[in-house]
Amino acid sequence: MRRRDVLKLAAYATGVMASQWTQAQHVPGSSTDHSAIPQGAKSPKIDAHIHLFDTSRPGGVPWPLKTDTALYKPALPDRYRSVSASFDIVGAIAIEASYLPTDNDWLLGVAERSPIIVGVIGDLIPGAKTYHSELARLQANSLFRGIRYGNLWGRDLFVDLNKPGFVEGLRDLEQADLVLEGANPDLRLLRALLNVSEKVAGLRIVVDHLPNAQVPNDPESQQAFQALLHQLGQNQSVFVKLSEIPVVAHGKLVTSTAFYRDHLDALWEVFGEDRVLFGSDWPNSDHVASFNDTLRIVEGYISQKSPQAAAMYYRKNSIRVYKWRARLPEQKNL
Repeated sequence: MRRRDVLKLAAYATGVMASQWTQAQHVPGSSTDHSAIPQGAKSPKIDAHIHLFDTSRPGGVPWPLKTDTALYKPALPDRYRSVSASFDIVGAIAIEASYLPTDNDWLLGVAERSPIIVGVIGDLIPGAKTYHSELARLQANSLFRGIRYGNLWGRDLFVDLNKPGFVEGLRDLEQADLVLEGANPDLRLLRALLNVSEKVAGLRIVVDHLPNAQVPNDPESQQAFQALLHQLGQNQSVFVKLSEIPVVAHGKLVTSTAFYRDHLDALWEVFGEDRVLFGSDWPNSDHVASFNDTLRIVEGYISQKSPQAAAMYYRKNSIRVYKWRARLPEQKNL
């Protein structure tokens, strides 16, 4: 990590940018004024992070909760296509939203009927009694591209790495040429993912939502956080999603590209243009911003990159990490 990158990350973490947050409501483009957002040329996109669920299913779903009025309605491919159509999105990776073992099959079934879905990240617990048989069964489906494990469903990857059979299960994932996705990063999870990368060197790891990582407030922990980013950035098997980008300040969505640029640039420079991916986090993103607003913020930032860098971020890196196969003509030759 270059010194200027460390300084950028430290500034964001310690609140030097807090003045921007405080003033955001006075900045042109800080609510829904899209005139401040430069619009680049159309670019085909693979959305590497969406969630699918059906709240109308008998018995309901583990997530979202019924009390979540922003999310508690069916989120299925037809609805996703309707909100994403105007942004040249040609495919998506569906990320698990349930710890129920049977929901791996439910999600794969939905994906199989919807060719816009080019891959599925499921939920399995390495080291569990059924892990090996379930992994072998699920990997027979070419849409199954890996598992997610991190700060969700009451799990702790840092602790679970020491459980019998867990690392062996991750080695099986590597042998199957599949992906480990780390959910909702904080200092502890980044440390755990670094441990994984050292124990299972060939395993491809995706860190989701890194722009929204929980960064510690105290200087010592911030230094440790930056050191972990540096170490992860040196590992060519570690990819990151620049997802969960939008910020609300004083009750208003900040849409000014300048507000986000330094923080995203710092992450971009640490991991390089060949290991950053686009993900909308739909429909979870609706808690903060509409799909249109989320994509316009992303496009405003990426429009300042080279066409090659944009192509890597929007689609080519997703092919490298997930190794998904095209199902529609527009998904070919990306």
